[in-house]
Amino acid sequence: MRFLPVFRALGVIISIFGIAMLAPLGVSWHFADGALAAYDEAIAITLFCGVLLWVGASRGGAAELRVRDGFLLVTLTWAVLPLFGALPLLFQLPGLSFTDAYFEAVSGLTATGSTLLSGLDRLPISINFWRTFMHWLGGMGVIVLAVAILPLLGIGGRQLFKAEVPGPMKESSLTPRIAETAKGLWVVYLILTVACTLSFIIAGMENWDALMHAFSVMGLGGFSTKDASLGHFNSVQIELVAMSFALLSGINYATHFLAFRARSAAPYRADPEIPFYFGVMAVSVLGLSVYLMSFDVYASFWTALRYVAFHCISLATSLGFATTDYALWPMFGQLWILFLGSFFACSGSTGGGIKMMRAIILYKQVYREILRAMHPRAIHSVRLGRQVVSDSVLHAVLAFSFVYMVIIVSLTLVMSASGLDLITAFSAIVATLNNTGPGLGAVGPASNFSVLTDFQTWVCSFAMILGRLELFTLLVVLTPAFWRK
Repeated sequence: MRFLPVFRALGVIISIFGIAMLAPLGVSWHFADGALAAYDEAIAITLFCGVLLWVGASRGGAAELRVRDGFLLVTLTWAVLPLFGALPLLFQLPGLSFTDAYFEAVSGLTATGSTLLSGLDRLPISINFWRTFMHWLGGMGVIVLAVAILPLLGIGGRQLFKAEVPGPMKESSLTPRIAETAKGLWVVYLILTVACTLSFIIAGMENWDALMHAFSVMGLGGFSTKDASLGHFNSVQIELVAMSFALLSGINYATHFLAFRARSAAPYRADPEIPFYFGVMAVSVLGLSVYLMSFDVYASFWTALRYVAFHCISLATSLGFATTDYALWPMFGQLWILFLGSFFACSGSTGGGIKMMRAIILYKQVYREILRAMHPRAIHSVRLGRQVVSDSVLHAVLAFSFVYMVIIVSLTLVMSASGLDLITAFSAIVATLNNTGPGLGAVGPASNFSVLTDFQTWVCSFAMILGRLELFTLLVVLTPAFWRK
């Protein structure tokens, strides 16, 4: 069978995911929170299915993954793992439907942070741990973790890594061996997670709350252990920690890796996305603070600056935490921070959206066309840093952007036709496709996605997976040409 290598690798990944469930099992045992049985059953089912698939597909002999196989494996992984990630929620939370449990698991693994659950403060601690732990695993990518292990099992990982990781990291690995690259990225990810956890503790959080919120921040997910999200703590120090590490996690992890390896800030200075990254944020924070002050939303500029800075960073990086109900802001302010989440995060980060690099290229291409209109015979090239962007890259970015807009319009129409008002329908799709978390209207920060019907929930689940795979990975698999021999 032509896809046996795919199913073999998928079996390995599912088995690794089952082993990862031992972490919340240990938390449940430590705190005696009553959820042990849920993890026992979930782990047994996950490991059984993973090993069965692995062994069954191994009978055809070992084979290297092809590029086409990489696309299929990545797509299947992000569609299938939430089935197993939903099991502890289904077994532990009475009344939770399969649709809602799958949505919650998809939101966790895609590091989106949209939730249907309420009463988070009263949930067993291991359930909240599992929800945020899925953010942490999905933030960097379960696939990238598996790439570091698959070569040891005779399964090549380069095609898998190229299909999973966005941006320039697709074109060249950072170290000669792809497994070393994946391990290096995870080491950086782990170091930053530990630093974030300790910073939250110093800022005043309890140890376990600090760890779980660090999982969310580094994965840029947004699940919290509190119904009021980070607003529960009402602490400027905690908000500063969240903002700082969200900004770090929104930067290309390849840049972090190179900086850690060289023990130098030079890679940050050489990254062409970073000046735009911080420049757009500075303009947005200051501009929106002044704008809200003109509408007397806050009594002082510093109060406005505090809430605007937090929510601009949180929504732009696709973190999705909230400290106040920004749905009470004028509509322009709400739409602006939602719009930032469409492009702000850098390529190779744990954030969502089309990524800053594509936005820069689009901007420079538009500027080039304006110059061409004035000087038709002049030769103008699009540059990213010191490199000239090739026409093939320009065409790919333009195609991606077109597909991105078509998908937003199409899925918004689908959600609107199903009975939602336009603001809720549009923002739900933008929030899930960009893996941002909260939207506007009925799915705003003061509410959650539990107001959606089962059909609308499945549409949003599809949008989250589509966004996490940066559109084309999933669309390639859905084309008839993919399945032809």
